[in-house]
Amino acid sequence: MPKKKAEDPFKCPRCGNRVSEPEKTWTVVSPIPDKYGRVSITIMGSFKCPNCGYSWKSVIKKMKSGEGEEEQLPANNEPGETIEIDLSDLDKIDENSPPE
Repeated sequence: MPKKKAEDPFKCPRCGNRVSEPEKTWTVVSPIPDKYGRVSITIMGSFKCPNCGYSWKSVIKKMKSGEGEEEQLPANNEPGETIEIDLSDLDKIDENSPPE
């Protein structure tokens, strides 16, 4: 099924007047990534027409995380310090600590 061509989100659906900017914007992030590991991010907007007073919500932009950018590791990619703890040492600390 072909996708519908997105209409201008800044155009009032009732009278056709173009709004300069949304009153409020927010982002919606999908909780599950696609098969390539990218997350969908949608920027939504709330609009109010100054001509007729009609209010509507519309998608301003949709994008995928990592789209158009290539992730690269920094040149000085050194491993961090490894800390090892013996769990039997924790039992000794609990035995010697005063009761609360």
